[in-house]
Amino acid sequence: MSERPEGCALVTGASRGIGAASALMLAADGWPVRVNYRSDEAGAKEVVARIEAAGGTATLWQGDVADAEDVARIVAPGDDGPVLVLVNNAGVRVDNLSPSLTDEDWATVIDTNLTSTFRATRAALPKMMRARFGRVINVSSVAGIRANPGQANYSASKAGVIGFTKTVAAEVARRGVTVNAVAPGVIETAFTEDVLEGDLAKAIPARRVGTPEEVAACIRFLASAQASYVTGTTLTVDGGLSA
Repeated sequence: MSERPEGCALVTGASRGIGAASALMLAADGWPVRVNYRSDEAGAKEVVARIEAAGGTATLWQGDVADAEDVARIVAPGDDGPVLVLVNNAGVRVDNLSPSLTDEDWATVIDTNLTSTFRATRAALPKMMRARFGRVINVSSVAGIRANPGQANYSASKAGVIGFTKTVAAEVARRGVTVNAVAPGVIETAFTEDVLEGDLAKAIPARRVGTPEEVAACIRFLASAQASYVTGTTLTVDGGLSA
């Protein structure tokens, strides 16, 4: 831990769910964490309070990742140093069958899930490469790997995240920067509460939905020194759903 450069971790969409769990785990590993949120200020403040209560350091960063100026601001170096661990987690869903998707439905999801990942990564990479240390972890989805009717826009955005991850990883690998993705399956969060009803778990080989902490544990590993030779990969966290 003492050999890594001075800097911070940024988790987008960190007011709840996978983002909140990731922020807590990265703080436990000694990273000052920027807790980003768009509208859930109360949730983000609770995450910061939990980190501080455990002896960690965290700061609130309000901003909409779909806004280019907000992304530039939350990624810029500050009192906590440059962003050396970037978790691109913020995302939205606007589900419908393809013939019923509007241009706005498409653009909203692509801009928030994919374009923001590109912008934040682009902004963080120069400092990471200069430090010869960096961890970019992009939250994709099992929907980016297998068909999920009603989610053409979401699936396209998450498949794009995987392709982006692989290419950027190859571009920066020799500078000590790793770029990986995690692809959660059905995780019990507010983001998925509308699809958790009925017999959904029966379609999952593990016969249960996952927890935010199970995904965050994988993000924590990919951010660690132990994962320094892991790059360009997508780690599925789905109970066997995509097997």
